[in-house]
Amino acid sequence: MSAFYLSALQLALCLGPMALGIYISMKVFNIPDITTDGSYTLGAVVTAIMLTQQVPTWMVLPACMLGGAVAGICTGLIHTKLKIDALLAGILVMTGLYSINLILLGRSNIPLINIPGIFSFHFFADDIINQLLVAGIIVFFLSAGLRFLLKTDFGIAMRATGNNPVMTQSLGIHNDRIKILGLALANAFTALSGFLVAQYQNFTDVNMGIGIVITGLGSVLIADALRQWWQVTHIGLQIILVLAGSLIFQMVLAFTLAMGIDPNFLKLITALFVLLIVAIPRLSKAIKRK
Repeated sequence: MSAFYLSALQLALCLGPMALGIYISMKVFNIPDITTDGSYTLGAVVTAIMLTQQVPTWMVLPACMLGGAVAGICTGLIHTKLKIDALLAGILVMTGLYSINLILLGRSNIPLINIPGIFSFHFFADDIINQLLVAGIIVFFLSAGLRFLLKTDFGIAMRATGNNPVMTQSLGIHNDRIKILGLALANAFTALSGFLVAQYQNFTDVNMGIGIVITGLGSVLIADALRQWWQVTHIGLQIILVLAGSLIFQMVLAFTLAMGIDPNFLKLITALFVLLIVAIPRLSKAIKRK
């Protein structure tokens, strides 16, 4: 495999936590959370600020996730307490986070070249292999932790709340509290992706999160299509499919660039690819009905 596709694999791993975050908000809670664009950038901004101040990486990671969790809590509170539509609540928080990120960063971007970070650990001589290993380890433990959580009583309450909130309310489950905690967890995962990608690309830019939700959404939709085709019900396999969706999505984009297509068309191709993934299952069902 060429270095070009290895880089795409690494980016897929770095964006894997965000895909898992969108899986939590969209598939577990049925909430279209647009906070992703802002919390992703927030994770990268916190990373840049702390790393440039020589803060140890092991302290930067939880700080990024905490920042993302706070963003998710804000969206959850606006949605549940003010009874504002979840989509609008996410847009409001995302819009506010743009200014907050710019204020925190102090300028439009900060380079992170030659600054020690999560990918500074060396296990092999090849830097790309080292980075793949580090990202893979983080994603593995994150996925295993999410699988464990969704099988606990709290995780079952989360899944039940998204599936049938009327039933859970009658069982004494506090739906609003579960939703707030779920959105906090989803955006903490998203901020972790910002933490990884900022160090992968060696810079943080205040605009790096614009439209990033479509990447995570595409990964989840690919996973959902695969889940339906293979009739997967096991929660652990669904999490694996989400990560596989992230990989497929990045490989498609890498192949597009390798074909020599103008990078200016990349966002358009991304949108069309997601549209295709969404449309195929619906078209196939319509054809079967006929």
